[in-house]
Amino acid sequence: MRHEPYRWPDGKQSAACFSVDVDAHAPWLWNNRKQFPSLLSHLEQRHFGIRVGIFRVLDLLERFGIRGSFFVPGAVAEAYPELLPTLLEAGHEVGLHGYFHELVSEISDAEFTAALECSIALFERQTGRRPAGFRSPAWEMTPHMIAELRRCGLYDSSLMGYDHPYTIDGVTEVPVQWTVDDAIYFKFMGGGGDHWPPTPPRPIVEGWIDEWTVLHREGALFMLTVHDWISGRGQKIAMLERLLSTIRAEPSVWFATAGELAAHHAATQADRFRVAAEIPPEIADHPARKGA
Repeated sequence: MRHEPYRWPDGKQSAACFSVDVDAHAPWLWNNRKQFPSLLSHLEQRHFGIRVGIFRVLDLLERFGIRGSFFVPGAVAEAYPELLPTLLEAGHEVGLHGYFHELVSEISDAEFTAALECSIALFERQTGRRPAGFRSPAWEMTPHMIAELRRCGLYDSSLMGYDHPYTIDGVTEVPVQWTVDDAIYFKFMGGGGDHWPPTPPRPIVEGWIDEWTVLHREGALFMLTVHDWISGRGQKIAMLERLLSTIRAEPSVWFATAGELAAHHAATQADRFRVAAEIPPEIADHPARKGA
């Protein structure tokens, strides 16, 4: 059984997307929702992204002529009402990323639905338009969440079942990948809570270029995810410059927003790559799930 090639527009060989999760202080609010500590270190590191980092990322994208996809928690948009309009005016896409960056494992189905509807309403008030996409905090999904995204007419960008867009229970999925996310390498915050040293950027960008090289050869999607408070720092900007210079030198790559990727898939290939948002019977009935 051979995997079918994905078809990109205008004869392009592969696609690339630059996405930013603008978490800012939202995870701090969620993790400390029962009692706010008086410690400033972690909070100030996250504030750096909104104060400085995001502007460096925006300048980077402008220099390379790239329109990015920015996934923003509702609490961040609420705290910085100029953020969403600024991103849209610069030509970028804005999408949902929870309200308080609430983790799926820590909320009920009803709480997810309430957070989703509040986020949609907030984005509509601030931008005058309905958001098209959603990305789950911590990149986890449930069948209920998929059903709610379908009800609201949103695409998703949280799962990893293919390395190109696909359809899951009627929802267009624009997949992500942990190994091309900056947080897993560079999310060192100190304060006694981290038990590994910061990773040097140079080996990471070499690995990212290797990943892009193979995905381009295979006709797949290179989905890069960064966080403004992490990749807005000097070394990370230099790393991203090297990566984008490499990809931009290849004219057969389609650089698109996640929304453009979702629209292309929905219009041309929604029936070609389709999966169900459930545990398949052959896995659900496997002896290993019954303690055998």
